[in-house]
Amino acid sequence: MPSTESISHYDLIVCACRDQDYTARDAMEGAIFRGELDSNWKKFRHRLAAERQADEQDLEPDESVISGAAEAFRYEYDLITAEETEAWLENRGLTFDDFSDYFTRQYYASVLGGVVPDEVEYASAPSDLRELFVAELILSGELDRMTSELTWRLAARCAEKDLAPDAIAAEERKFLHRNRIESLQLGDWLERLGRDSKWFNEMLAIEAAYRTRCDTLLVPQARQRELATLRLPLTRFETEVMELESRDAAQEALFCVREDGMSMEEVATEGRYPYRSVNFVLEDVPADVQQRFLSVSAGDVLEPIARGDGFELCRIIKKIEPQPDDPSVKLRIDQRLLDRHFSELTSKYTQRRLGASVPAE
Repeated sequence: MPSTESISHYDLIVCACRDQDYTARDAMEGAIFRGELDSNWKKFRHRLAAERQADEQDLEPDESVISGAAEAFRYEYDLITAEETEAWLENRGLTFDDFSDYFTRQYYASVLGGVVPDEVEYASAPSDLRELFVAELILSGELDRMTSELTWRLAARCAEKDLAPDAIAAEERKFLHRNRIESLQLGDWLERLGRDSKWFNEMLAIEAAYRTRCDTLLVPQARQRELATLRLPLTRFETEVMELESRDAAQEALFCVREDGMSMEEVATEGRYPYRSVNFVLEDVPADVQQRFLSVSAGDVLEPIARGDGFELCRIIKKIEPQPDDPSVKLRIDQRLLDRHFSELTSKYTQRRLGASVPAE
């Protein structure tokens, strides 16, 4: 495996297309081109400022919270042993110190108020700060997301043989408007980023290809067909939930609601049980839980559900079938259509390769 001392995080190869390798820098600066990196940069600067404030105040972190976050990370990535974690980190040019520092910054950002981050733009930030930012993107999973965005566009560029000049011109207009610059200022923008007109023109082309593909996919007929297959998973439930300490208590509360005609809130108030409203889409709950909601109607109270050391009682207030004009439903359908299409397209034209590296220029 490569030595972490000799590799810039920018030089990590994240994917390949048509025998050309693309690095973390390519994925990140593709996000900059689309105007999608700024929120991550702001969040990173806030975490750095929180860490600095904690150092100035000689604060000690809650190690149990940090350890819990690290354990959750390892569980998510199926890193069972310390050796597996070390190998995962080294494959990305990271160390255990990077790993620990990341969760420490997260901790301080979550507990400290009044934090004022430095006002520094990404393009003008010192190299060591930008390197640390890449490490943050790797550990947060944001670099993976940016890589996916890049591979989708590279695959679309391969598939779209003849791009309309109007499509490319439209992307340039969007870029200039997004960055609030004129055409004559483009050279300065590229110089600050360390890129040239060839890179810019290629970014316009892959973005135009991607938009062309999306416009072809996201049409009313395709959305309607997808909705027909997703009517049950996208059904939305409005419920009220009561937490109880035992099955006996849950059964007694269930009897009060079903037989005595008391409301859930009345039972919760009388018994001093935690009570809350819970709204969800069926596909967002675990598969074993979904089965409980398949044949229910508004007003039904489900049998007690075990939760941790206690039980929950759930009553259905509303059961709402997905509508094509609902923005949240449309968003989910569009994402399904795009995921399915680009999963096939990227497997044909691109390869994911996070962990390799190329020499810095």
